[in-house]
Amino acid sequence: MRKLLLFLLVVAGGLYLVWYHETQWPVRRASDPPQSLVVEPGAGVLEIGRQLHGLGLVRHPELFRVEVMIKGAGGRLRAGEYAFEGEMSLDQILDKMVRGDVVHHMVTFPEGTAVEEMARIVALPGIPPAAFLEAARDVSLVKDLDPEATDLEGYLFPDTYEVEPRRPDAAAALVKRMVHRFREVEGPMAAKVKDSGLSLREVVTLASLVELETARKEERPHIAAVFLNRLRRRMPLQTDPTVIYALRRAGTWDGNIRKGDLDIASPYNTYRVAGLPPGPIANPGREAIRAVLEPLPSDDLYFVSRNDGSHQFSRNLAEHERAVDLYQRHRRAQLIGPSPPPSPSPSPGR
Repeated sequence: MRKLLLFLLVVAGGLYLVWYHETQWPVRRASDPPQSLVVEPGAGVLEIGRQLHGLGLVRHPELFRVEVMIKGAGGRLRAGEYAFEGEMSLDQILDKMVRGDVVHHMVTFPEGTAVEEMARIVALPGIPPAAFLEAARDVSLVKDLDPEATDLEGYLFPDTYEVEPRRPDAAAALVKRMVHRFREVEGPMAAKVKDSGLSLREVVTLASLVELETARKEERPHIAAVFLNRLRRRMPLQTDPTVIYALRRAGTWDGNIRKGDLDIASPYNTYRVAGLPPGPIANPGREAIRAVLEPLPSDDLYFVSRNDGSHQFSRNLAEHERAVDLYQRHRRAQLIGPSPPPSPSPSPGR
């Protein structure tokens, strides 16, 4: 009986040493290169064990399953992308997966980015563009802010966000954070929106035009003033970004605006349709929204590019035509040499 007991103790001790070696001893050395493991949603414990075995991090998939059972971690392993670096044991790897210590990616949306372009940006860290576009149609997220919204264009605040692409709800979660960020920015301006005489939808729509007309922060209140002045006088806004947006929606945008494009039949074409377009054409940042609510005191009705990122503003058509002649002729001379200038357009931005 003593011999049997001693034998069992020796066997048990040996099994413990083996188990300790397999689970507590480093399966990665400090000098090993980083490794990545992607656990898909719904993956079983044995399937994950096979992946770890393929990476050389466990001797057999069954060992991983037994370790999961011993630690009571069944059903607690989170899907996602895991990065393994430095010295780690199988037990530490399992703990990392139970914590859900997954890889997060940072994604940045520049100010003035439209929803379709945002979908292309999120594709880089691994969020399917179709999933993002679908999430961006969830108008319930802004129903209280804009009952007329048909999508979330204008309400996805451009900023830098941390994303977890492997989450099954990654796109929806990101869109919700972006709308929440918009609310954080817009909230303190709510009183000024009310005082402006414009609806929030109109403010955001106008801010999207301002955002796309100039990259210069100091010019935005001046651009906003021109647009507001034209709206008060019932003058068409005649701004190129709305034509580009209309061409994109029609699937005919090739990177260039031609004279014929100004006649495109679209409610977004502010050369043909007076007033604001039906809704935002991009997602404006804080300064563009503030510019609409705090426009520069000005009587200007026109502006034209100086070809250096800035604009020349004019109070009447005669001043504007001289500015167009000056800057378009100068630009043409720089590119192809002197020649007769093109006929000036009454547009504020051309």
